[in-house]
Amino acid sequence: MENADYQVLSQLSQWISTGETCWLCTVVKTWGSSPRPVGSLLCCNSSGLLAGSLSGGCVEDDLLDKLRQGSLATDKPVLLVYGATDEDQVRFNLPCGGQLHIVIEPFNDQQHLADIQHIVQRLETRECTGRTLDISSGVMTIEDQPRFKQLQLDSNANTLVHTYGPRYQLFLIGAGQVSMYVASFARQLDYQVLVCDPRQEIIDQWQVEGVQLICEMPDDAVRQYADDPFSAIIALTHDPRIDDMGLMEALKTQAFFVGAMGSTRTSAKRRERLLQLNLSSTEIDRLHAPVGLDIGSKTPAEIAISIIAQLTALRSGS
Repeated sequence: MENADYQVLSQLSQWISTGETCWLCTVVKTWGSSPRPVGSLLCCNSSGLLAGSLSGGCVEDDLLDKLRQGSLATDKPVLLVYGATDEDQVRFNLPCGGQLHIVIEPFNDQQHLADIQHIVQRLETRECTGRTLDISSGVMTIEDQPRFKQLQLDSNANTLVHTYGPRYQLFLIGAGQVSMYVASFARQLDYQVLVCDPRQEIIDQWQVEGVQLICEMPDDAVRQYADDPFSAIIALTHDPRIDDMGLMEALKTQAFFVGAMGSTRTSAKRRERLLQLNLSSTEIDRLHAPVGLDIGSKTPAEIAISIIAQLTALRSGS
């Protein structure tokens, strides 16, 4: 599965390079129920072709009509709000109270081609790039970023700061078979995956491409790579000498999820050990163990599916 940003921006790059008038549209704010999250992208051109999605419905059709008629964003970016009235919500099939705030940027020449191509190249290697747009003037700048940051629109709706790249990071402790399946599934869901294992002989057997391998003790690596609210940390070695060291630090981080593989009995013993490592009960309560939804999983692939399902449910608020 390709990164959704990559699909849109690579198409935009192609249109700019051929000199065709085109637009980049970004969902910058939502209110109430909305069909697409903040940061969603769509690009379209003067021929009526488009890539990406803002709502999956009539919003795209109406927007494309306005752009092709030359009544919107002809030379500078504009902020357009859908769903501001009850009539809008009915017309565009938005949920009750739902609104979409969209920044629309015109690209009439090749001035920004190099910047867009740079972002696309970074996305190909699953790296993040930040772009700052002055909405009033259309001036944009880009800067490489170490990891994803949430889209920001200032209070006056003058400046948009948007990061493109993997939105979530999955830090796996242990490079065994379960980790390989988890990493493979997670990459299909656009996670940036890091695998840490201090055992070089295990690291050397890794087979999943596109994963950052770290041959270090997990406590040090967790502090360096995974202390942010977009990271999930999961211990999968079955070796308490490795898992517990990583969890000891993971439970103190800002990670949105910390989990560990093992049976109910093993998990209870792990909690007892973590208490002896001077972690508080509140910190230990953050631990999801046994990790994964209870789907009766037995094989490494089934365990990986249960873990990915749990992360997906948590992210969606289910």
